[in-house]
Amino acid sequence: MRITCVGGGPAGLYFALLMKKADPAHVVRVLERNRAGDTFGWGVVLSDQTVDALREADPETAAQISDAFNHWDDIAVHIGGRTIVSGGHGFCGIGRKKLLNILQARCEQLGVELVYEADVPDDAEIDADLIIAADGLNSRIRQKYAATYQPDVDLRQCRFVWLGTTRLFDAFTFDFQPTEWGWFQAHAYRFDATHSTFIVEAPEAVWRAAGLEDMSKEEGIAFCEKLFAKVLDGHPLISNAGHLRGSAQWIRFPRVVCKTWVHHNGRAPVVLMGDAAHTAHFSIGSGTKLALEDAIDLARDIQAHDDLADALKAYEATRSVEVLRIQNAARNSTEWFENVERHARLAPEQFAYSLLTRSQRISHENLRLRDARYVGEFERWLAGRSGVDAQVPPMFTPFQLRGLRLKNRVAVSPMAQYSCVDGVPGDYHLAHLGARALGGAGLVFAEMTCVSPDARITPGCPGLWSDAQGAAWQRIVDFVHANGSAAIAMQLGHAGPKGSTCVPWRGGEDQPLPSGNWPLLAASEQQYLPGTSQVAHAMTRADMDRVRDDFVAAAKRAATAGFDWLELHCAHGYLLSSFISPLTNQRADAYGGSLDNRLRYPLEVFTALREVWPADRPMSVRISAHDWVPGGTTPEDAVAIAAAFKDAGADLIDVSSGQVSKAQKPVYGRMYQTPFAESIRNRVGIATMAVGAISEADHVNSIIASGRADLCAIARPHLANPAWTLTEAARIGYAGPIGLAWPRQYLSGKSQLEREFERQRSAGVAAAEQANKALGV
Repeated sequence: MRITCVGGGPAGLYFALLMKKADPAHVVRVLERNRAGDTFGWGVVLSDQTVDALREADPETAAQISDAFNHWDDIAVHIGGRTIVSGGHGFCGIGRKKLLNILQARCEQLGVELVYEADVPDDAEIDADLIIAADGLNSRIRQKYAATYQPDVDLRQCRFVWLGTTRLFDAFTFDFQPTEWGWFQAHAYRFDATHSTFIVEAPEAVWRAAGLEDMSKEEGIAFCEKLFAKVLDGHPLISNAGHLRGSAQWIRFPRVVCKTWVHHNGRAPVVLMGDAAHTAHFSIGSGTKLALEDAIDLARDIQAHDDLADALKAYEATRSVEVLRIQNAARNSTEWFENVERHARLAPEQFAYSLLTRSQRISHENLRLRDARYVGEFERWLAGRSGVDAQVPPMFTPFQLRGLRLKNRVAVSPMAQYSCVDGVPGDYHLAHLGARALGGAGLVFAEMTCVSPDARITPGCPGLWSDAQGAAWQRIVDFVHANGSAAIAMQLGHAGPKGSTCVPWRGGEDQPLPSGNWPLLAASEQQYLPGTSQVAHAMTRADMDRVRDDFVAAAKRAATAGFDWLELHCAHGYLLSSFISPLTNQRADAYGGSLDNRLRYPLEVFTALREVWPADRPMSVRISAHDWVPGGTTPEDAVAIAAAFKDAGADLIDVSSGQVSKAQKPVYGRMYQTPFAESIRNRVGIATMAVGAISEADHVNSIIASGRADLCAIARPHLANPAWTLTEAARIGYAGPIGLAWPRQYLSGKSQLEREFERQRSAGVAAAEQANKALGV
């Protein structure tokens, strides 16, 4: 096979040597536009996992690379005059030039043809059976075949400069410096015996305000030396980008995502590799890792398939999934560094923890495996902030809001059950909510409860418009209070344009009733399901007064019933949400138009409830932080919405998203709504509850520990297992007693459950030790 690699970076060189090693009969050449000795940038980082993959693919190259490595386990975070160190992270640093030299020498040893100063604008003149486009993030080949590859290039919000220094760092070091213009941060690590990489980064607006746009290259470097003088300890910063002038050394990171990686030009397939196909932000050190792993996987797939087309299909299928996983982690990390200002409002201990877990690749328990000492000290510090002098997993620390002290940070989400008759909760609700109140959670929510008959979603929804309903709810509240230590919350809402629909299992979700419909109200006339749903009519002032008074009457009944907490539902396209979202509010009066106007009526209802709800009991508001539809509510709007409710007296924002429009296109994923809760919490300064795709104790611990939210609402896992909290405590090996109370009737099952999970953990540790021994680790 005749193979040509366009681009002599790590991807092109490593693929070339692997293919030549696999079959010396292959004719392999690499075309590089720079000279043999040219290189830009300083050190690069590889994880221990990538090094293992290199050893398996080509032990000779791996040995040379390993000999040149500077290895470290510690991450040091400098913030506010403090240095916080965590160990066990396992990274290797190597000079980019050294890495390229090793790969070049190995290519020459195997017989790969290396052609330097070969400027290849496209593939038109290349005669080969396979063309590898490894020509970097500004790939001209990718641009030529953009219609096939469909690249999405997103320039991120920070400017950064890649420098070097003679200061030798013992740990991967993050240094954060406040200035009059905003925050700057440095990412620094040693990569050889004489030098360290030193990347300086700041948001675009901060960079411009500091005047760096107008500085010469030398002035910009002097600015950074002065700003980071303490951590540099007298050592200079050095640039090796001699081809750049002025502020051109400061760039915005381009995140590259391609829909496909293979183009068939009629002569030879053209395959993207490395930065030409994808980029991952330097803050997780994965650009070179991905490039090398691309080369490994494609070489392996070609050897495993007789047909080249099949091999390329396998490569694209497997690598695209793995790269997407890394890019998702990189996106999380990138956004964290773009928003240092709000994270810096955390205490240094929590700031450092937040940084360590920013990508979501490192969870709380994973961090404990890396450095149990660090996590233990952090857990004790965090528990102390809640008045507890003990080491406690974050999810089991107590939480105080007004006069209510929750035993832990787990909440059972309000989950529609559609099982009431005339709005009256019966034995089913007593069993349903009672079981979950005994299951270990600190707070249990009743499902959205409607303030009038025409406020219901379905005929099976609960209500609080009558004293009979109030008495039925009091029976449930009394049971919860008498038989456990959980608090119970009432969520009040009005279905608005999403009302008068079938119970899901009797006619389909959101489908209108075949008969017996009631009139619907909304901010503006609308149909939730165009052409299908009943038309909701725009509310008049008289309608607003009546509905507000219905909410007040229901809140009074909830207080009388003894609920510990009240939540107002302003999300998911229901009545109050229909005022907030610009997708559903088309009013031309004082209740439409600007966000302030759209919030006017929901705030009016909230204020009326706060006046009648007992002052010592908390009130929260559920909002949709993102409509996931162009022109709808955005996460930035959510910050303003939360601030408005905070000013009106809200104690916590329950942060959900979507369900306002069927046109929504959410980006789902693990804990995918938590970033909205974190943004509101740390920008507005109000407690938040995170919801959505939170399913493990590890998720809850990570969210609470990093200051991303104060409570976590768990829905589907609690439907599957009412005792989810007790089960997860046993799973992570926490036996209490702080934040965890087993019902005495269930204690005989506690030790058996704990023993079973202990056996599973021990088996997992033994398997990991066996795998490490096999790898020689």
